[in-house]
Amino acid sequence: MPDRLRTELAALLRGGNAHVATADALRGVPPGRINETPDGCPHSLWDLLDHLRIAQRDILDFTRGDGYEEKEWPADYWPDGPGTAASWDDALAAFLADLDALTQMAEDESTDLTAELPHAPGYTPLRQLLLAADHNAHHLGQVILVRRLLGCWPPPEAA
Repeated sequence: MPDRLRTELAALLRGGNAHVATADALRGVPPGRINETPDGCPHSLWDLLDHLRIAQRDILDFTRGDGYEEKEWPADYWPDGPGTAASWDDALAAFLADLDALTQMAEDESTDLTAELPHAPGYTPLRQLLLAADHNAHHLGQVILVRRLLGCWPPPEAA
């Protein structure tokens, strides 16, 4: 697999080319605002971050295949209550760690990106990496919109 494809996949996962870098979209959120839902928006920042964490982890677990257990849509993919400052920090750390794992998978030359997953015919690591990047970009756009509506975008250090 060409190194260039691996480089581009990793860049797509990290963000920052055509949109805000993934980590930057979630940086500097005021803890007291994570559970606010602006008028007309279906989700709070907490809802979006925890959904991103859960879904991305599910994609990673599915791709790895070891003991994967299918989740129930939509109940298992969204938080079941408000977050706290501590749960935000934990979810953000887990989301970024799993993003790093996906990025490493993209960059790892021992990963055959086009080989079907042994436990899931028709699915490949490439498909799963693109799915994660696409899903993340969609919801990170929502994060930025909610942050704008709450008046906490851009992050203070970027203003």
